[in-house]
Order: sequence, then structure tokens, then C-alpha cells
Amino acid sequence: MPMSMPSLSFRILKRFKSTKLCIVKFVLSSHDSLSETVSSLDLLHPKGIRLPSRVLASLLRQCSNTRSYKEGKLVHLHLKLTGFKRPTTFLANHLICMYFRCGDYVQARKVFDKMEVRNLYSWNNMLSGYVKLGMMKQARRLFSQMPDKDYVSWNTMVVGYAHSGRFGQALWFYGQLRRLSIGYNEFSFSSVLIVCVKLRDFELCRQIHAQVLVVGFSSNVVISTSIVDAYAKCGKMEDARRFFDDMSLKDIPAWTALVSGYAIWGNMELAAEVFSQMPQKNSYSWTSLICGYARNGLGHEALGVFRKMIKYQVRPDQFTFSSCLSACATIASLKHGKQIHSFLVRNNIRPNTIVVSAIVDMYSKCGSMEMAWRVFNFSGNKQDVVLWNTMVSALAQYGNGIEATMMLNDMIKSGVKPNRATFVVILNACSHSGLVQEGLQFFNSMTSKHGVVPDQEHYACLFDLLGQVACCIESVKDLQLTTCKPGDHVWNSSLGVCRKHGNIELGREVAAFLIKLQPQSSAAYVLLSSIYAALGKWGLVEKVRHIMDERRGSQDRAISWIEIENKVHAFTVSDGSHLPKKTMYSALGHLSNQMEDNVPLPNSEM
Repeated sequence: MPMSMPSLSFRILKRFKSTKLCIVKFVLSSHDSLSETVSSLDLLHPKGIRLPSRVLASLLRQCSNTRSYKEGKLVHLHLKLTGFKRPTTFLANHLICMYFRCGDYVQARKVFDKMEVRNLYSWNNMLSGYVKLGMMKQARRLFSQMPDKDYVSWNTMVVGYAHSGRFGQALWFYGQLRRLSIGYNEFSFSSVLIVCVKLRDFELCRQIHAQVLVVGFSSNVVISTSIVDAYAKCGKMEDARRFFDDMSLKDIPAWTALVSGYAIWGNMELAAEVFSQMPQKNSYSWTSLICGYARNGLGHEALGVFRKMIKYQVRPDQFTFSSCLSACATIASLKHGKQIHSFLVRNNIRPNTIVVSAIVDMYSKCGSMEMAWRVFNFSGNKQDVVLWNTMVSALAQYGNGIEATMMLNDMIKSGVKPNRATFVVILNACSHSGLVQEGLQFFNSMTSKHGVVPDQEHYACLFDLLGQVACCIESVKDLQLTTCKPGDHVWNSSLGVCRKHGNIELGREVAAFLIKLQPQSSAAYVLLSSIYAALGKWGLVEKVRHIMDERRGSQDRAISWIEIENKVHAFTVSDGSHLPKKTMYSALGHLSNQMEDNVPLPNSEM
């Protein structure tokens, strides 16, 4: 039908009287899109037709669910044109919800302030809107003005403070709710369990678990799943499994929480076992297993699960793609990374900034900086700090320290605020490229210009940076001046500085601190023995190694990989099980001999 021709419903409406309200239903239901339906409202008010409140409320719900701000405004305009300049409480509540869902808290507040009658739902609606937008200051002020509050009001404040990282405030509101005896629901407990997870507080988790048992909510699958997840995130997998096994009803989120817990703590064997036992799986279940494999360096396994996911026609989400791309980066598989990138393009999936960052990271770690640059430059959203951090890290990885510092300056000029991760990346870049002065300037600007307080990782980078110019003694002395208590990251970095400059006495002192912090870790022993080895003190090397063996320190094995005929082979120096090992070492030997034969003599011509 040509665009200029009015639709059938429009022509029918013009022939009917305004009293024929049955035609309204036909008009509103005859359009394929919400936009067309809302635009048809312009034909109603000249006819004197006022839609029933439930119909208008239904339209506002659709606008809210789809975040259709323009259409929502048009519905609000229709209300004003048809005599609802001060909508009823019922419609005003729907308007408030729509405006908040679309991010316009100013209009939501205007509707609220003009309401002649407000009920408890009106107040809770406003409160929830502020909290979901992270506006806790406004939420707290509104909360104090509420004439009446129920457990929903208190739950909302607990959730808001938990998600904003103000855990003390969240626990205070939860405590007040418990003392008031005004009732509670499953979200009262699940909201405070968020705090348990964020704080990794096992004892607090046990207290909440005990309260759930006392009030008889343990049969509620939502709360039970939250408890399993909290125990798992706190590292108490035995408690999580025990509670999971006692659950009378297990839904997909409960199974997924257990799979995710095992994956987080590196037990991929049990994670895969529980996953295989799941009676039903959803996209999040598959993604949890994929993410677990990727996080634990098992890239091939992660991609294998992804292939099965596609085979079973389970729709991946954005987090699935970012995890798979991370897996490709860990095994340096450019082929698989390109396939996933192509999958996104072919299926017209618009990646979010996390996925775009993962694509950039994948290309850079697979040796294709040109593609990494291309993806970064074509990215539509240049206001995401994660994307900039990824690009700066990629440049640092290739030793392009000057380009990394220029990239950071461009990022700041673009109005993107650097975070703590930004400075970890740039300090490492400066250290590896010998840009000591530039690194010191960035370190000093952290707090003064950007409001980022240095932590242990930043100080570790700083001491590594100072070590490039033999500021060894001064670096370690400055440990006493740090604003945070030095941890293993800082001492490891300082010990590396001592090794580089052969400072035995200071190396012993630093190693002693590090061994006190982590007596079972091999890092301090290995670094100290390497200092002795560099100075030819082999007796002391053997002594340190013997002490390390007695304390059962285990050195992390370095892994090498090579891609042959589209297949990546991973192996270690001590790995005797890898079949092509002898062939690869033989080929390396031939290459080494050939390189030596081809070295020109001092006076020979090229």
C-alpha cells in the first residue's frame, strides 16, 4: 500500500460516530507496530473519544517495556488533550514507571508532584525508579518523606545501596526492616544476600541462611538459589553443594549457580559434571560453563562447548560472545576468533562495548594489531573506558609505550574518565618501554587530577618502573610511605627489581617479607634463587631451592603453543606426553643451526 493512502482502519474511523467505541479496539489492534498504534490516537480526540483508562495503561506499559520514549510522550499528550491534565492515580503511576524506564526522571518527578492523590504504590514507584538509575541521594530523601512504608520500600533501599557498593548502609536498612516487624518477602533476603556476595562474607551469609530457616522460607526456590550462589561466591563450595542437594525444588538458576560456583573456583571437572546432569539448560547455563573454561585458560574446551551450544540451537547472548573471544585470545587462535566475529556480522548481532573490547583484545593477542585498530576505529561508542583500556593494553603488549601514552591522552581529551585499570595498564606500558618520567607523571596525576586512589597493584607497577633506572633501594624504602598496606604484588615487584640489579642484601630482606605473606608460594624462592644464580652463587641457589621443596612451593609452569594446519598444540618444557614434541624440538634445532650458519662474519659483505 502506498504511504500516501490512509490505512483501512483510518478510513473506517472517519465514517463512524464518536460513540462507536467498539471501533477504537479495531483501530488500536490493526497496526503492526506500537508507533503506528500510538499515532492513530490523533484521530480520536477530535472525535471526542476518550479511551478507557485500562487501554491507556496498556499502551503505557508497552512503551515502558520497550523503552519507547517518543511514543510514551505521545500517549501522555493524548491524556492532556482528552481532559486528563491531572491523570488519575492509576494512570499517573503508569506514567511515572514509563518515564523512569526511559531514563527521564525529571518528567517522572513532575507527574508525581502534580498527583492529587498518591498511594503507597506511587511512592514505591518513584523510589524504585531512583534506585534503578543509581540516584541513591534522591532515593534516600524521598524515603524519608514517605508517609507510610512497607517491606517493598525497605527492600528497595537495601538493593540500591548493595548495588552501589555502600554495604554498611544496605545492612543498616536490612536490620531496621527486621526490627520493625512489618513483614518481608523472598526479596528481603535475596537483596541482603547481594551484600554477602559483594563482601564475600561467609559468616554473614550463614546468619541470613539461619534467618531464612527460622521464618520458614527455605522452600522458596528464589531464596534457596540466592543462598547457593552466595555460598559459592564466598568460596564455600561444600556448603553450597550440601544446601543444593537438600533443595526440594531445583530450577535452572539453582543448577546454574552451582555450575558457575565450581567454574569460578577452577573446578571445571565438577562444573562440567553438574552441567551434564541439568534436566534443562538455558543460555546463561551454557555461558557459565564457557566462561569457566575461558577463565581457567582452557580455551579449546570453551570453544567446544560453544559449538555444542550452537548445534543445539541455543541463542548466545553478549556475555557468551565475550567469553568465547576471551577463550580465543588465551590460545592465540586467530582462526576461531575470526569465525566468532563473522558469526556476529552474519547474524546482524550488534555487539555491546564489552564484546567490541573482547574483539579488539582477541585480535591484538592473536598478532593482528591492524584488525584490532580497525575494530576500535569503527566502534560507534567511544565513551566506554573498557574499550580504551583494551586498546592501550594492546599497544603496551606490543611494546609501543609512546603510542599507549598518546592513546591515553586522546582518551582523556575525548571526555572519557580513566579508572584504576587504566593506570595499571599505562604504568605497565611505561615500565616495559622505559618511559620512567612519563610513568611518574601518570602516577602523580591519578589522585590529583582523576580521583583514583593508588592500590597495591599501582604501587607494584611503580616500583617496577623505578627499577628500570636502578632506583632499587629508594623504591623499597618507599614501601613504608604507601597509603595501602603492601601485599604480595608490591613485594614481588620489588624483589624483581632487586634481581635485575643484583642487590643480594636487599633481595633477602624483600624475600623475607614476601615469604611471610605467602609461605606456600614459590614466587619469592624462585626470584631469590635467580638473584643468586645471576651472581654465580650456586650453593645458595641449591639451598633456596631445597627450602622451597620442603615448604612444598610449586613453580607455575610456562606453556608454549604453536598452530600447525589450523590446530593449536600446547606443551610445557617438562611435558613428555605431547606427541609432536620431538618433531618440534628437532625443527627448532635445525632452525638454530641454520641461523648460526647464516650469521655474517665481521668483515664479510652482505
